[in-house]
Parts: sequence; C-alpha cells; structure tokens
Amino acid sequence: MPVGAVEDIWLEAAAKCASETLGLIPARGGRLATPAECRDPKRDQYLATCVLEKLLTVGRERNLRVLGITEVDLYIPILTFLFGQAQLSGRLALVSLARLRPEFYGFSPDRELTALRLRKEVIHELGHTLGLVHCSDRTCAMCLSNSIVQVDAKNDAYCAGCGEMARAHLRKAYSGGKA
Repeated sequence: MPVGAVEDIWLEAAAKCASETLGLIPARGGRLATPAECRDPKRDQYLATCVLEKLLTVGRERNLRVLGITEVDLYIPILTFLFGQAQLSGRLALVSLARLRPEFYGFSPDRELTALRLRKEVIHELGHTLGLVHCSDRTCAMCLSNSIVQVDAKNDAYCAGCGEMARAHLRKAYSGGKA
C-alpha cells in the first residue's frame, strides 16, 4: 500500500519481492495519504510508529498483512532514522525509500540499486511480521542495518536458519494456524 505519493515501479517491485521470496499473494490497497500528524517539524521526519498505526485500520478491516511503502523519512525516538519498521509477529510493515536512494547521499539516481535496497528491506520487514528477529549473520536479510553500508552488505535473502523459520511460519499460516 502506498503511503503518500509513491511511483508504481516501487510498489510493483515490493509486490514482486513479497511474491517471489515468501509466496505471498500481493494485492494493492488504496493509497493512504501521508499522515501529517505523524510529521515532526523539527526533525522533518515522520514517526514510524504513528504511520504504522494509520495502516492498522487497513489490516484489521481486511484481515491482511499490510506492507506500506513511502517516500518520507522515518524515525523513532531512540533512532535518528529507520529504513523501515514492522510489528513482530504482526500484520504491519513499513519501508521508506527516502534513505534507500543513492541521491540521498549525494550520488546520481540509480533505479537498479534503489530496487535492490528496497527488496532487502521488504524482505527484512516482512520477516519481522513472520516472527523473525534480527540475525547475527551479516549477509542475512534479517541482519540489523543502521547504515546504508550495512544494507548494501547484506543479501536479498534469508540465511538458512531465518529462511526455515519463515517457511515454518508460512506453513502454519497456510495450514489453518494463526498467521
């Protein structure tokens, strides 16, 4: 689901990633306006938990896992920025393109690099919704990334252990257990 103005190319890339990586069946929701009440004017950033809360109504209404994609820069009080955030074992995930773009760091735009970074963060945040926590394997998509260098260093896939945990959660969900 787009949160604010998001190009279709990024929504399609996120949907393709969710489908290919986890076998999820993506369906595009309506556009959620960027919630002005979540913006901190001093920081010129949006409180990630506030934005997730706005997505909550969509997830409840339709009993779906919701992945929000946004262009706004995210933060939480204890961190200066986030690439994304999700509910652990919940239905909500959010990924921001703001700091995934090379131009944020003064480089030329690069759609391929942005798409790869988006893929890594989508896999990461959806992994949290499947109950996965941060992994100590620096190449695993579930490894914590506090910088774009760390995002670039990890793979766009789970390590063997995280992959098995994700598959186990999905098997349980598809067999009638709680998703």
